[in-house]
Amino acid sequence: MKPENPLTIGIDIDGTVTEPSSIVPLMNESFGKQLRYEDCIDYNLATVYGISDEIFADWLDKHGERLYDVAPVHGAADRVLRQWYKRHKLVYISAREARHLEVTTKWFSRYQIPYHHMDLIGSHDKLAAARKWQVDLFLEDRLENALQLAEALSIPVFLFDTPYNQGTLPRLVQRVTSWEQVDTLVEQLALEKANA
Repeated sequence: MKPENPLTIGIDIDGTVTEPSSIVPLMNESFGKQLRYEDCIDYNLATVYGISDEIFADWLDKHGERLYDVAPVHGAADRVLRQWYKRHKLVYISAREARHLEVTTKWFSRYQIPYHHMDLIGSHDKLAAARKWQVDLFLEDRLENALQLAEALSIPVFLFDTPYNQGTLPRLVQRVTSWEQVDTLVEQLALEKANA
């Protein structure tokens, strides 16, 4: 049974629903490196791997489909999202390009991860999409996105803890370490909204 006041949850895909470390083995293979996930202390992997932004963009253009296909689920994301789907509106807003919709929806189907809307915007600027879908909160792994969304929309953002998103966080951005933790926080928000 749906609650009286379901939440509209904006959810990033890569590094949030998918395991944040999943790109590292593919990058190592392509660039002959032996980096660990813990070495990736900058979101910009071009910087981490000592390559140009153009080379990284070209690599992602060629290998994105494979990356999106082989990425494992991040922790208990699949289980938590299946529970949320019955109660809340799940809107995935991703920097993936629209041409990757098929590989993305097949991956979601394989892991039985439900969604109400899938918005592949091809950009890291998720503000317009978050406004369009009128999200009540956002789940993210990129620090810059979390800060922008929280400030511009005055909504809570749960930032999955990674080596590349360390830094001081404002009040509306909360660092989280597991999907179980986010589940608890989202249910608290839903209760607050129902009692408001």
